[in-house]
Amino acid sequence: MRFGFTEDQQQFRAHVREALRSPEVRAAAAEATGADGVEPDARPLYRLLGRLGLLAVHWPAEYGGSGRPPTDAAIVAEELVRAGVPDTFHVNTIQIVGQFLLMAGSEEQKQRYLPAMARGESFASVLYTEPDAASDLGALRAVARPEGDDYRITGTKVFSLKTRFVDLGLCAARTTPGAGKYQGISLFLVDMTDPGVTVSVIPGIGDEHFHRVDLDAVPVPGGDLIGPRDGGWPLLNEALAVERTGLDYYLKAERWFGAALDALLDDDPDTGHEDRLEQIGRWHGALTADHVLSWEVLTGLAAGRVDQLAAAVAKYHSSELAQSVAAWAVGIPAPRQRADRTGEALVLDSAYREAPGLTLSAGTSEVMLQIVTAAFDSLGQEEH
Repeated sequence: MRFGFTEDQQQFRAHVREALRSPEVRAAAAEATGADGVEPDARPLYRLLGRLGLLAVHWPAEYGGSGRPPTDAAIVAEELVRAGVPDTFHVNTIQIVGQFLLMAGSEEQKQRYLPAMARGESFASVLYTEPDAASDLGALRAVARPEGDDYRITGTKVFSLKTRFVDLGLCAARTTPGAGKYQGISLFLVDMTDPGVTVSVIPGIGDEHFHRVDLDAVPVPGGDLIGPRDGGWPLLNEALAVERTGLDYYLKAERWFGAALDALLDDDPDTGHEDRLEQIGRWHGALTADHVLSWEVLTGLAAGRVDQLAAAVAKYHSSELAQSVAAWAVGIPAPRQRADRTGEALVLDSAYREAPGLTLSAGTSEVMLQIVTAAFDSLGQEEH
């Protein structure tokens, strides 16, 4: 396990921080930050970050990146959040869909889609979950019917983020219905501007809006099938493990914890808050451990190892921790701070409304525990 950063990583982090401190970036980040249920368009901010070369630093140069190690991408992700940059576009477009294309896409697909993502000119969302499938992706019903060498996808997807702003959807659909629960599933890139795509907002309590996506015989060229036809389930499992580093949840918890501390100091800086010190120490220790868990997964991915067990542990711990921090911190802002709508009060109010979904997205906590249990059961059988 790693407990520190190399000199090169520290220098790179300093470079990223300096770039994010510019007045232009700060102003764009402020304009892109939502509150009270209003979700602004963050694409101008991401076009700026793309011009600075900060979105996909670990991608090869031919795909718009800088060819840096994958761990440097995690450093960028950390610094973006710490600089107040809304991170959903980065998580969905670069960390999930872009990374999936790097892993499983054809050379033509990589050349066609990745450079625009790296420039902040194209954005993507994930279209996995369906109304009746819940966390069981094996229960999905969307169908991709062959039409010569191409396909037409019909179905409904729910709970995607930023979807009304994106150009592409990474969509799971059945290409051979009836083949079996985990067979006959394929993955496609869907043009979200097609007339057959209808995007609507799902009412919710968070500042970021969930969306429903109805696909009505949406045409998809055969060239936008990712990987082999009917071979989507193994790719989904690998993609989800890559997604579950826990880093994005850790960064939420870190930001909310920091806002809580700032609110305490702003309320009465001369008060030691001794009654809260023990809990603050516990949160700090849990955050430190969570950071180590996330970086253990990240360094494994950088070395070419996809460890589903480690990813499940990191996702479980980080999402449960972030949810717990939000629940603890919501009562910290004083009445004056709430009345004045201080930055800390707004952050913690938003955190409390966002937190319930963290243990559901990217795999529920129950599913993560099932993965851990299955791994240990398998280990026990091997020992016998």
